[in-house]
Amino acid sequence: MGAYYDEIEIEDMTWDEVKGVYHYPCPCGDRFEISRKQLANYEDVAACPSCSLVIRVIYDPLDFEDEPPDDERDAGQNDKDESEESESDDDHFEDALEKLVLREDVKVPTVALCA
Repeated sequence: MGAYYDEIEIEDMTWDEVKGVYHYPCPCGDRFEISRKQLANYEDVAACPSCSLVIRVIYDPLDFEDEPPDDERDAGQNDKDESEESESDDDHFEDALEKLVLREDVKVPTVALCA
């Protein structure tokens, strides 16, 4: 990207919990916006949705490297879901082990391959 309106440090931006983005005032009256997922993907350009201006966000990408996907943003619900999933996966695995049968009397056909 060619020219930035400005370079802004992430600490100077404000976190908007409702929209799930960092924002910074734009001269047009709207706000530059960038999500945590964008920052985790090493995207450092915040765009204004109302005009063509963009800013470069100065930040440490390592601060966002463990960012969960957007659909896992609600921590309370995710903790419950993960524990339920791990229990059902464990139950499924145990069921599979109980049904596992090893048989020696089964004859496996052999196939000859030519090179």
